[in-house]
This record gives sequence, C-alpha cells and structure tokens, in this order.
Amino acid sequence: MTQEELFKKLVAHCKEYGFVFPSSEIYDGLGAVYDYGQNGVELKNNIKRYWWESMVRLHENIVGLDSAIFMHPRTWEASGHVGAFNDPLIDNKDSKKRYRADVLIEEWIEKQNEKIAKEVEKARKRFGETFDEVQYRTTSPRVMEVAAQRDAIHSRFVRALSESNLDELRQIIVDCEIADPISGTRNWTEVRQFNLMFSTQMGSTAEGANTIYLRPETAQGIFVNFLNVQKTGRMKLPFGIAQIGKAFRNEIVARQFIFRMREFEQMEMQFFVRPGDEMRWYDHWREWRMKWHRSLGFGADNYRFHDHDKLAHYANAAADIEFNFPFGFKEVEGIHSRTDFDLSRHQEFSGKKLQYFDPESGESYVPYVVETSIGLDRMFLQVLSAAYVEEVLENGEERTVLRFPAPLAPVKVAVLPLVKKDGMPEVAREIVDALKYDHNVTYDEKDSVGKRYRRQDALGTPLCVTVDGQTLEDRTVTIRHRDTMQQERVAIDVLPRIVDEICSMRSLLKNLA
Repeated sequence: MTQEELFKKLVAHCKEYGFVFPSSEIYDGLGAVYDYGQNGVELKNNIKRYWWESMVRLHENIVGLDSAIFMHPRTWEASGHVGAFNDPLIDNKDSKKRYRADVLIEEWIEKQNEKIAKEVEKARKRFGETFDEVQYRTTSPRVMEVAAQRDAIHSRFVRALSESNLDELRQIIVDCEIADPISGTRNWTEVRQFNLMFSTQMGSTAEGANTIYLRPETAQGIFVNFLNVQKTGRMKLPFGIAQIGKAFRNEIVARQFIFRMREFEQMEMQFFVRPGDEMRWYDHWREWRMKWHRSLGFGADNYRFHDHDKLAHYANAAADIEFNFPFGFKEVEGIHSRTDFDLSRHQEFSGKKLQYFDPESGESYVPYVVETSIGLDRMFLQVLSAAYVEEVLENGEERTVLRFPAPLAPVKVAVLPLVKKDGMPEVAREIVDALKYDHNVTYDEKDSVGKRYRRQDALGTPLCVTVDGQTLEDRTVTIRHRDTMQQERVAIDVLPRIVDEICSMRSLLKNLA
C-alpha cells in the first residue's frame, strides 16, 4: 500500500468513525473547512489537555489566557500583518489551479533529497556490510550531481525569499521544470503576493462600519495583555503566557485534509525573558518541545528539526518541529525567538509603555520573547497518522486499530455485557457509573463480542471490559487490552485503579517532569 493510499484510507476512517466530517456537507461542503465529530472532539480536547497541563501545570512561571478573536485593527498594523502577511502566489494557466510558489520549490528540493536517499539505499543493498554511506555520498557521481543541483537551487531560493524577489521565484520554477501536478504543463503566470487575512465589518450601519480582521494568529492577544497579566499575577521574568484559540487565514492552497485549513486552532506560549537571555531560552524550549512530542511514543525517527531558510521580520532564530506524515515530513510546531519586536511595535502604535521593571537591576526595559506555536489540527492529524494501523492477526483475520496513547484516546473504556439478559446489562451499567466521573466510558451491547472488539479497536479504545456469567457469581470481569488483545480476569472493585493507571494523563506528564 502506497503512502497516498494509506492517507486516503485514513481520511475515510475519520468520517466513518466520527472523527472528522466535511463542514456543511449536505450543501456539498466548504473548501478546507471541517467539523470534528463525536470522537474527534474528544481526541482534540485530550490533545489540548496534554498541551495545557504540560505547559501551565508543570511550569510555575507559565499562566494561561483566553483573548478575543476580534482585536482593534491597529493591532495588525503594529504586528506587520496588514503590510507583510503575504504568500507568493502562482497560477497554472491550463489547470486554473493556484499554488504557493515557495511550496512548489520546497517540494522540488525534497524530491532531490529522495532521489539521493534512493541511490544510497540501492548502494547499501549492493555492498552489504562493507557499505560506507559517508564515502558514497561524497564520491558517487550521480549523488554528487543531484546534490550540487539541489544546493544551487536552494541558495537561489533562500536569496529570492530574503529579497522578496518574485521574478526569481518564478524563474526557479521554470529552470527546475516544475510542472503542475494536475495539467502536467509548465504554463505558469507571474508570481504575485497574496495577503492571507480575512476582513469583515464591525458597526451598526454599513456607512459607519469599521474594517476589522479575523485574527491570523493568537500571539498578538498575548502581547497586548502582557502588562495586564504581569501586574495582576505579580509575574517576574522569565515567565510565559499560554493560550489555545481559533485563528483564520485565507490560504492560497488549502489541502491535505486538515493539515492546512482556513479556520484552525493554535496552542501558543509566549515566554518573556531579559534581553540577551533569549538564545538560551530558545535552545531550552526547542529541546523541551521536541521531548513533548517524542513522549507520545510514535518513534523518535519520525520527528526532525528544520531551521528556517528565511527568518520572519520579527525573529533572530527560528526552527520547525516536523513529523513524518503519510505525505512526508511537514511542520507541526514552530519555535521562534521573536526579539522585542512585538512589544516594541505595540508600544509605538498604542502610545502606551509595555516595559518590565526589573527589581534586580533597577531598570525598565522591553522584554524579549521566545515563542512556541503548535497547530492543534496538525497535531490531531499527526496523532491519527501515527496511530492508524492495519494488521493481519495470527488466525488470518484483519483488523484496523488506532494505537492512541491511552490518555489521548477519545473513549478510555468500553463496557460490554456478553448478552442482553440474565442481569448482565445491569452490572455493566453499574461499572459505567463507577468509571464515568473520571474517564470517558461507553456502553456497547450490539453485535457479537468479537465485532464489538473490532469496533472499539477502530475507535482506539484502550480497554474493553466484558461482563459475563462468571461476573454474576464472583464479581469479576474480563479486561481486554487493545494493542496486545490479551485478556485478564480482575475484580470489579479494582477496575477504577487499573483504568486510572493506564489512562490517566498523569502517565504522560510524568515523562516530562
């Protein structure tokens, strides 16, 4: 099965099992907008909780905030979004499809890396244990040729981005012979800038309405509340402000399911530090955030850092944490050293001082900021992609299972009466009532136990508890574990402790402490 086929199955699975639905589907949907179903919203909330508790609960110097989506329009002038929040846009004249020019070039560069990797793997098989990869990469004419071409294009690309040279971006696309994946032609328009912000009107009448924007990021709500939080919380540097909230971007190309959407959710933390300390804290958060991802147990090799070729206008250092999705390594989270740009700009545009008085030095200054920003929807897709498994069992049967980390699973326990009589449903309901105040529990009595197991596997439920005839005699039940399918007999009285040990968020948080 190809990665593309796997991704299509994953998308279909999301709809079939109540994770993600196309928005307004009865009206044929709305492009790049999705709704989270009954299981999707539970998974999403659990991811939020993992992030929030790891950032706010585990750090005494980080507090939370929930700022408004609508903000004064001057906010976005100060932040630079009105004048500079653009992506380079290019159209194919034959397919009439629109693309980001920089993404087309980045994908071409990645294809060259894949070519090199294939050459290396072929050589590894040919030479066996004597294979020296470093020597091969530096002596193979084919590998050196592809690498030289890639590096030359990469250098041109970085220079074009830094100079905002749209003509050069188009010329790189032409020189690399990049074709439209739909029409197969290279009939491209000129590259032009496209502002990503959604605007709307606020006011009682059309004539008196003001133009405002749906926020394209949640960070500015933190910056304009910096002093409110610092003074009311008596916070001392360094300290952070965390926020989870919706953001909106009029993306040129919204694709790959929920990976790139026009309405999405962010989990951001802005960490305020003394000027000069920012790189130390940048390194700290860079490593800590990678640890957070890897603690989920999806394999360290599926993550990597990608340092930015072009820094944003506000940054002096930036890196992405990328995950190996079915469509390749893509960004999930960004870590940025934003200097004092944001607070200084808001101080300038508002006329209000946004400075911190340092009791140790006796001076006032504008703090520097280190940001961690993760796309919740991308994180949701990462967890689903990593958890989705199709496997053949020893008896030849097949099953689809979502191997979620138990604390993130939408449903923690499914309680199954063996039959719908003889008092078994009543005992099953009693177990549900005992567990439901601490965990999301479901009751399932339809179909055979085997079919119910398969259904819960496909939902990612870590534990199934079966009530049978023996239960009525000795108050014991069978616990069936999702990943191993092993079963054990336990007393009903110890169920809460067992479920808590396996499914509590505590287990994930302890890995980080």
